[in-house]
Amino acid sequence: MIYIEFHANGTPIMNKALREMVPPRIRRKLGKKSQLCLLNGRDVFAPLRSEMQIVMACNTRIKQVIPGIMQAAEELDAVVAFELTRSEGGLDGGYTGQTPEIFFDAVIDYAERAKFSKPFIIHGDHITVKDTSPGELAEAEKLLSAQIKAGFTSFAIDASFNPLQDNIKIVNRLARHALAEGLGLEVELGEIKPVGSDSNLTSVAETEEFLQGLAACGVNPLLLAINNGSKSGNYIDGEKINIDLVRTEEIYRVSRSFGVAGLVQHGITGTPLHIVGKLADFGIRKGNIGTLWQNIAHAGLPLDLMEEMRRWARENKRDIKYATKVFKAEIDAIPAENARMIHEMAYREAREFITAFRAKGSAGRLAGLLEGAGCA
Repeated sequence: MIYIEFHANGTPIMNKALREMVPPRIRRKLGKKSQLCLLNGRDVFAPLRSEMQIVMACNTRIKQVIPGIMQAAEELDAVVAFELTRSEGGLDGGYTGQTPEIFFDAVIDYAERAKFSKPFIIHGDHITVKDTSPGELAEAEKLLSAQIKAGFTSFAIDASFNPLQDNIKIVNRLARHALAEGLGLEVELGEIKPVGSDSNLTSVAETEEFLQGLAACGVNPLLLAINNGSKSGNYIDGEKINIDLVRTEEIYRVSRSFGVAGLVQHGITGTPLHIVGKLADFGIRKGNIGTLWQNIAHAGLPLDLMEEMRRWARENKRDIKYATKVFKAEIDAIPAENARMIHEMAYREAREFITAFRAKGSAGRLAGLLEGAGCA
């Protein structure tokens, strides 16, 4: 049986049995004294597949948003994910200056200090492979290996830039690394476009062909990211948000027949909460939020630092996100008052999204589902 203790405010404290689901390699990395519940993506998304809720996945490019997100998840008893893409946090630190090891250490440091008790995953998002060249594949394999060594517990292999058959071949080759460790696997079909560009929606037919091809190779992903009309980044003034929910549901139905637990929604920054709240009904089980947390961090950074970052972006004709790595030392050393401001803003936004995602109580539901399946 799973016995659940409760905080004074009535929310559950994560139980010992669920903490026993922490993979042995993660237990060794965290140390014997750690009470953190860092789980494999497989052990989160597989049990929750039939729950009409979305796990909030946070691309925390600037680390000071992390404790606010954790506070909201703790109070709302929610499962949450922390992630970085290859461009955000690759082997060279990407444009955030965070290598896999640096990112893992930042998340764990905040979780330990906060005594965070809820289940969470650390996810390698958008491990992008743009072609089938040996060099491109070798770099992706190096990143996967580094993320596994660092302590990541879930991965998204994104070969969506390639023709469908090449996408299958790339995923088949790279997925072995994650599947051999029993980790969570997400794949992508249909390139997610940035704001200001046209979308090419993923079709039902190509979804079936893609998943059939992977299944023939013995690869059965838990999550599928698609292009359903959403965009990445901050929406341009006047640009309409067009998420095709009918197409999303059609793809979800096909995907379920191949064992997929759910779909992944990109481009949530700027999407109204009343739309976000409907996504679970159409098969979305993981919702990626990235630019929002960057916007929050920027709003709380010292004004003189933000002005320096904006000047750098103007002079170098780059998106301001690329200033994150350049000014990482200054960002990491901001005054406590600014860090508190970022924490509070991230906390408020995280509460809103967890609630809209219907993820309140998801940690307790996960514990119950694992118990019912005889997994704990």
